[in-house]
Amino acid sequence: MKLKITLVRSPIASLEKQIRTVKALGLYKIRQSVVLPDNACTRGMIFRVKHMVKVEEISE
Repeated sequence: MKLKITLVRSPIASLEKQIRTVKALGLYKIRQSVVLPDNACTRGMIFRVKHMVKVEEISE
């Protein structure tokens, strides 16, 4: 299974760790989406910035 992650809020006024996490997810612009594998690492990064992203599950 994969996850579609979309950036919905700007990380500008966020903590430095949150800004780096958003970039590590591959998100740079608002409304940009990436598809990543559903694993513990990805889930952990999503949890850290859950207030800035929207997550959808994609079945293969």
